[in-house]
Amino acid sequence: MRSSAHIEGHPIHPMLVGFPAAYLIGSAFVGMFARAAHKPRWFQTAADLNLLGLASAVAAAVPGLIDYVFAIPPKSSARDRATNHMIANLSAVGLFALARVGRNGNGAPSRWSTAAEAAGVGLLTAGGWLGGTLVYRNQIGVDHRYANAGKWQAEPKRITGPVINAAADDELQPGQMKLLRVEDRRIVLARTEKGHAAFDDRCTHKGGPLSDGALVCDTVQCPWHGSQFDVTTGRVQQGPADAPVRTYAIEERGGRVYINLDDRLKS
Repeated sequence: MRSSAHIEGHPIHPMLVGFPAAYLIGSAFVGMFARAAHKPRWFQTAADLNLLGLASAVAAAVPGLIDYVFAIPPKSSARDRATNHMIANLSAVGLFALARVGRNGNGAPSRWSTAAEAAGVGLLTAGGWLGGTLVYRNQIGVDHRYANAGKWQAEPKRITGPVINAAADDELQPGQMKLLRVEDRRIVLARTEKGHAAFDDRCTHKGGPLSDGALVCDTVQCPWHGSQFDVTTGRVQQGPADAPVRTYAIEERGGRVYINLDDRLKS
């Protein structure tokens, strides 16, 4: 699923997360080293690393929050994982911020301050594991390129009635899709050799984004676990999904494609 906070297609959040991780984990280990080696001058270095880590964590959190709201598919395994990722990282940052209170004027940490930083390292490690899983398993921030798939796009739409004006009738070529964010709904508009089709952007297995999958003939494949659905009927063509996706009636008139949100096609 493409990142919503990016520079020329490159997600910003992964660019920045290495800084707070390095600074905060470094502050914990430098502090431990200074205590074990009886080198009090290193305590100030640890305190400086702590401050740099907290500042860079705030910078990294902003694009991460944008992706959490706009890029992570709702009601999916990725949303649950992203929530745990956010909680782990925010808790870690909170512990490192609390640890600053336990330092004296020379930057030397108290025992409870050292314990807080050690716990923070553990939470950062868990958060990093979850973040890696979001990228490598849920493919968040991955820009898929398929033959003739066109440039992926997401377009917001406001509901003014049961029928929405989705696109020009020549906007998509056969094999292409685009995501429509219709307030609290995510609907995919696709074009096959037979014409246009519309369906929910949620695989019924784990909530994967079908708009990010591959469309071949009348079949869309979820990018997460490979479930396949008939885009015209919503029927499952291949598991692991066992429930159909919701499809919508399409009307073409005046050079435009319209989706009827209240007209659910029978699967």
